[in-house]
Amino acid sequence: MDSDDAATLALHEQELRRGTIVLASLAACRTPRYGYALLSTLADAGFQIEANTLYPLLRRLEKQGLLKAEWNTDEVRPRKYYTLTDLGSQMADSLRSEWDTLTRSLTTLWKEDSA
Repeated sequence: MDSDDAATLALHEQELRRGTIVLASLAACRTPRYGYALLSTLADAGFQIEANTLYPLLRRLEKQGLLKAEWNTDEVRPRKYYTLTDLGSQMADSLRSEWDTLTRSLTTLWKEDSA
């Protein structure tokens, strides 16, 4: 693979990851998480995302009514925790269903191609 092909592949991989990070973030926020913990949870699951990408995403999901944010000031360092709203839970379930459908479709295409 030459450098142009590698650059094209990297671009498509980035687009694919960008499309999955919303679902991954919603899935991770089924349990209340603050920003840094969410970054760690996503990284541990194999989703590498930068803080400067995650925090605007969290604000957008909150604005869309999919997440709610609450400050916890009980600890020495106040933290903003994100968790799914009822709508966010429904949306996560729908996106997961769509993901499963797409996975089955791609698996079918790969089987047909190798037959």
